[in-house]
Amino acid sequence: MSSKSLSNLHGFKLIEEREIKELNGVARLFEHEKSGARLVNIKNDDDNKVFSISFRTPPEDNTGVPHILEHSVLCGSRKFPTKEPFVELIKGSLNTFLNAMTFPDKTMYPIASRNEKDFFNLMDVYLDAVLYPNLYNTPEILMQEGWHYDLEDKNKDLSYKGVVYNEMQGAFSSPEGVLMRKIQESLFKDTIYNFESGGDPDFIPDLTQKDFVAFHKKYYHPSNSYIFLYGNGDIEKELEFIDEKYLRDFDRITVNSEINVQKPYDKMQEITHTYSISKDEDDKDKTFLSLNFAVGRSTDPELYLAFSILEYLLMDNAAAPIRKALISAGVGKDIFGMYDNSIIQPSFSVVVKGANESDQTRFKDIVMNTLRKLVKEGIDKKLIEACININEFRLREAETGGYPKGLIYNMNMLDSWLHEGDPFVHLQFEETLTKIKSALTTNYFEKLIEKYMLNNPHSTMLVLKPEKGLADKKEKELKKKLKEIKKSLTDYQLDEIVAQTKKLKERQMTPDTEENLETIPLLSLEDIEKKAESIPQEVKSINKTKVLHQDIFTNKIAYVDFVFDTATVEEDLIPYITLLSRLIGKVDTESHNYSDLSNEININTGGIYLAPQAYADVNKSFVVHKKMLVKAKALSHKIPEMMQLIAEIIGTSKFDDKARIKEIIQETKSRIEMTIFDRGHSVTANRLASYFSPSGSYVDKLEGLSFYNFIADLDKNLDEKFDDIKFNLERLSKVIFNKVNMIINITSEQEEYDAVIKNMDEVFEVLTTQTLPTIIYKFAAERKNEGLLTPGNVQYVAEGFNFISLGYKYSGKLKVMKTIISLDYLWNKVRVQGGAYGCMVSITRGGNMVFVSYRDPNIKETLGAYDSAYEYLQNFKCSSREMIKYIIGTISDLDSPLTASRKGDEALSNYIRGLTKNQIQRERDEVLNIKEEDIRELASVVKNVMDQKYYAVMGNENKITDNKEMFNNIITVFK
Repeated sequence: MSSKSLSNLHGFKLIEEREIKELNGVARLFEHEKSGARLVNIKNDDDNKVFSISFRTPPEDNTGVPHILEHSVLCGSRKFPTKEPFVELIKGSLNTFLNAMTFPDKTMYPIASRNEKDFFNLMDVYLDAVLYPNLYNTPEILMQEGWHYDLEDKNKDLSYKGVVYNEMQGAFSSPEGVLMRKIQESLFKDTIYNFESGGDPDFIPDLTQKDFVAFHKKYYHPSNSYIFLYGNGDIEKELEFIDEKYLRDFDRITVNSEINVQKPYDKMQEITHTYSISKDEDDKDKTFLSLNFAVGRSTDPELYLAFSILEYLLMDNAAAPIRKALISAGVGKDIFGMYDNSIIQPSFSVVVKGANESDQTRFKDIVMNTLRKLVKEGIDKKLIEACININEFRLREAETGGYPKGLIYNMNMLDSWLHEGDPFVHLQFEETLTKIKSALTTNYFEKLIEKYMLNNPHSTMLVLKPEKGLADKKEKELKKKLKEIKKSLTDYQLDEIVAQTKKLKERQMTPDTEENLETIPLLSLEDIEKKAESIPQEVKSINKTKVLHQDIFTNKIAYVDFVFDTATVEEDLIPYITLLSRLIGKVDTESHNYSDLSNEININTGGIYLAPQAYADVNKSFVVHKKMLVKAKALSHKIPEMMQLIAEIIGTSKFDDKARIKEIIQETKSRIEMTIFDRGHSVTANRLASYFSPSGSYVDKLEGLSFYNFIADLDKNLDEKFDDIKFNLERLSKVIFNKVNMIINITSEQEEYDAVIKNMDEVFEVLTTQTLPTIIYKFAAERKNEGLLTPGNVQYVAEGFNFISLGYKYSGKLKVMKTIISLDYLWNKVRVQGGAYGCMVSITRGGNMVFVSYRDPNIKETLGAYDSAYEYLQNFKCSSREMIKYIIGTISDLDSPLTASRKGDEALSNYIRGLTKNQIQRERDEVLNIKEEDIRELASVVKNVMDQKYYAVMGNENKITDNKEMFNNIITVFK
């Protein structure tokens, strides 16, 4: 369609149109003349269409009203009056993305789908939700999603409950989360960024219904909205829908959502804050230090990209000068950079983890002196080339980590568009990149360092130090406060709270009416593709080596995996497999020191890294294929260099630099600790699987809490153990990098495939060729039922077992049962009624079934919900419409779009596990043909799994010790 025919269409006036060759598309900026809504359309051939509506939502306090509203608008609206249309859409749409996100200054409601009919359905529900929510007349929505006084019996203790309240209790437990919040507060103390848009648990209970609805009324208007459409959709049809169904009913108004800018400081500010560690945890080497700088505006495309590169250059690679200076001075155990360009004034931080408060002056001096030296002597041009190259590779590859590309582009756009800047400026990176490449012949980065770091008084020095038992102290203060509140209330007021609690629970436990459920638009089974998508794969044997080739479009990039067998590794060396994977590519080789090696890898490739894996065989119970993947990617003209580098790192790495190995061990320990806070549910579920599953036990030693304990021990006793470490790494390297049983997996077009094959001998020459015996690890299930203590305020509660060992078989029907039990039973029991942020079910083809909650205030109540799940299934009844919904929601999970590299990963995984196209199709057919009675028959699987009473709980030390009779072992997690 020509721009002329789009110039004034369905109330939208075309403001600007331009080609964006980086996205292979045309971008158009519209304004809806009646309502004042802004709209951007990016038209290209991507079938994964994206829609979002975002609002500028500056917080005015710490009650978290933007975040609570983000949850609450999705709890019923004018046209869709069910209690949770959002959940109904997850259950029964073909969405490829469906969520809502709160940022410090905006709230975003994105959806994505490849099916046009589904896309319009999702758009309809989301627009109605944000513009006409039911929260005005339903106070129970704020009570459920935000906070409420919980009191079922006025003789019992008063407590706070609410989904966001518990979510933020978890968020405030993470020291890295506290650090990021304090950095923002320290730099922008006179602006909206001084407030926590997600909500501070100490202040969330100050939010009233009146203020809650007033915030929606003020900011959720089309005049304050930013609408985004992306992909191969019909733009005229989309604009007509948005105008006719919604925007034409609104008149343009003035919305004061201005985001003020912090006046620069006269000098660096110094701030000290604390975070909680366990009572029994050592507080030595537990302090965070950060130097933070306000850096220009997010609307500046050059600074936006240059500081992303500078973060990697100074801190986040092996050759990074600030990292090297701090590590060699013994300040901290992990160094990383943080560049936040998502707010109007971006911030740039140098962060040290694992330091002490006494290191503060030394830390600051080392950073500033290193920067002065770089400005005076100049940054190594090869390091600059390496850092620019790896960033350019990532921009061109556009690997979005499983998220729709349109969503990532939308978020990048909003970093400028929200602040009255050019909406397309961060998408058109070619011109900006060309300017930045002048750094290869000029002092470009040195000038940036001088202006924004050395001579920038708008900066802060933040010390975040540990405080033993702080969480316990705050918990006692909260209990005291609630006792005092209760004491101050009259009998009448207490009766009111009891009545409100009862009314909320009744609402939560009352199912939606059929009439209301039928308002949610639903596809039919005819809209679903019956045939499973397949990834083309050719299997060849070259020089007695198995080679897999996925011949798909990769935009001139070759994705290559060398897959080595680790089944020959002795059991006591399993954790060394992961340690080896963290070291190779980051230690000296015979040809390069580790800094130069890092530069060579970044100049010539898109990255080379190692990944240990455990693949459970789908046809042989309890058989696990143990592998080490060497994963690499490069543009076609750099394939020879990539292959040379792979050969160099796996064939000639040296393990004799004690100081370097110590650095990497400390960094590894630090990153696992971050994972424990950020992904506590995964850590707990994996620990539970280690009790009853051979694959779970292996993974625990490879990357779970057992591996963390191994790394913590090496960190503590490196000097006395170093000779053993070196010996084990050298021995393991010879055992693993062995041509016997090796697989090569190549995902690329034919030209790149041919180049890889041509250069294969480079790698073959450094491999051993020894036939070694497979080691059989002894395994016996053990009901360990651990309580895993952390200084956090919430729990992660997991229960499960292996159903194949109980005599059941895996089938596609279990996928539908998972959809039903996750999104009906557990959502209502554990999230809605229990107040946990989330609850999920994992069911593997190897037979592991695990239920796990996320940021959960409870323990016993959640385990009780798991144990009763079978009763829900036994009594399961639904209409044919409901069953269609569950089938569609399940298919949506199966049909997530994959990038080229992810297709390569999946094809390799299927090949190793023995999962054929026929089996995948059979499981899909089982999903499509499922009946109500099939779900009821699966009740016995869940009952027998939960009857084994295998569970693990990670979380608040007081909560776990108060329930110590439940656990066979209670362990303090952090060392």
